[in-house]
Amino acid sequence: MFLARVIGSVVSTKKDETMHGRKLLLLRPMLVDEANPAALRPGANTIVAVDALGAGVGDLVLFCQGSSARQATGMKTLPVDAAVVGHVDSVEVLGKRVL
Repeated sequence: MFLARVIGSVVSTKKDETMHGRKLLLLRPMLVDEANPAALRPGANTIVAVDALGAGVGDLVLFCQGSSARQATGMKTLPVDAAVVGHVDSVEVLGKRVL
């Protein structure tokens, strides 16, 4: 699993039939800042993930990729490579709360 901030949503009117009604979110992975290990910093890439929980812009979430994404409830038969599987309440790094 990975940490990410929800930075937007994706709308696709034409897609695989099994994906109709699925909310797609744009995620920015969050990394531990090497210069300041007690902080998180945004990564350079973005990921489109299927939302399994009802997350929104600004939320910090847990997501998984690959075959693990299809293990989320209701995703087994979907053509997905990334899925939001948790809302993050807090993060602690090296004994310090960073969120």
